[in-house]
Amino acid sequence: MALPPATPVFRSKGGERSPGVKLALVILVGLLLAVPLVTVWALVYDRQNQSTTAQASIVEGWGGPQVIAGPVLVVPYQAQTTETVEEGGKQVTKTSTVWKEMALSPETAQIDAKLDPSRRKRSIYEAVVYEARLTGSAQFAMPADLSRLGIDAKALVWNRAELRFGLSNARGLFGPPPVVRVGGKAVVLEPGHGLGATGNSGFFAGLDASGLPSGPIAADFDYRFRGNASLTLAPRAGDTQWHVTSSWPSPSFGGGFLPVKRGIGPAGFDATYRVGNLALGQALVDAEDKAVSTPKDGRLASLEIADGSAATSGSMSISLIQPIDLYDQVNRATKYGFLFIGFTFLAFLMFDVIGGVRVSTVEYLLVGAALVLFFVLLLAFAEVVGFTLAYLIAGAGIIGLITAYSAAVLKSWRRAAYIAGLLTALYAVLYILLSLEAYSLLIGSLMLFVALAAVMYVTRRLDWGARRGEETAAPPPQVTA
Repeated sequence: MALPPATPVFRSKGGERSPGVKLALVILVGLLLAVPLVTVWALVYDRQNQSTTAQASIVEGWGGPQVIAGPVLVVPYQAQTTETVEEGGKQVTKTSTVWKEMALSPETAQIDAKLDPSRRKRSIYEAVVYEARLTGSAQFAMPADLSRLGIDAKALVWNRAELRFGLSNARGLFGPPPVVRVGGKAVVLEPGHGLGATGNSGFFAGLDASGLPSGPIAADFDYRFRGNASLTLAPRAGDTQWHVTSSWPSPSFGGGFLPVKRGIGPAGFDATYRVGNLALGQALVDAEDKAVSTPKDGRLASLEIADGSAATSGSMSISLIQPIDLYDQVNRATKYGFLFIGFTFLAFLMFDVIGGVRVSTVEYLLVGAALVLFFVLLLAFAEVVGFTLAYLIAGAGIIGLITAYSAAVLKSWRRAAYIAGLLTALYAVLYILLSLEAYSLLIGSLMLFVALAAVMYVTRRLDWGARRGEETAAPPPQVTA
């Protein structure tokens, strides 16, 4: 009896994993990629801090965000104060003379500000600075109810009055010297004695205001200063009107009060404010106690008012903002990194478990590393060429790299073309999400819904626990006589 030749037995590879195990490994690789992705977030934060430091260096000498206040007419007077102290076991009442001052706000103040902005660059960093010219007028009148404030009108030393202007950084003054006229006559200005709203920084003029009790006093002023980023006015008058013009096309209006009229266009903006003391919640006359001293050289010794108007009564602020902050955009883009990794890995997994193309864990890891690298390239190029062009360069580079690698991994340029189409759509949608911030959550959730529905449909008949190519038994040999 002759035996037939041996029949070959076909078996599956013993190392073949089930689809469920492959999915678990893909998820594990995605979680591992969270480490470099978080590192990219930290890199964006660090570069943003470096940019802030560089901008501070660029604007050094420009005065910083300026705050202006005033003018305020300050009139000193002497008053008797009594206090009871204990001496030798007895209560003793002492009377002393102290200097006080009356801070008189103007009844009306009309202020015009013209901002001339410009950009200053150092290396790859940029800051917005401005030169401002401030002109205006204010009118002071003697209040009729001084007695209600405990001030004796006869004790006021009118010939030692001071007209004070607040400027948060007086080093920003430039150009022609400031000009202040009281009653049509120019007065001599001196540094210091600013207002509390500006950190007691500013300048003042000593003047003889003896004519105020008999009639109003008008003051006109004109001065120039430098600053950057923003300009804030802390109003003090009974009726403050502030008109601001600038060629900057993207202002931001903040503070406690908004303009009553404004216009914004490519050529710049124009804004008009009007605020009264009732809205401010402050009186036009303040009386502050000061340390006991005597006049020196015909002036008061270190008399400064404690003006809290900016903090307690509100202010009017205009910021010259950059319409696009590339670091914020890169940071927002990086937050979608997991979305990119998830969609791309999902496409490779479908080719793996359904298309029959084996994709190893290392190949998933390399593709994920390329996706994370996109955000590093985006940050690096954005600092040099701007966000939009950097997005195109980084996106095109990563799409080309992953497409070429996919052709080798998936063993087909046709399959690689699907990956290229997916990545192109992802980058396009991400750019839309960054542009439409208000609808980013809606669009992102719809994308996830569509992706989940597609996966559920494609894998509806897939046995996630079965191995591909289960071992098959060879047919029994037939014996022939």
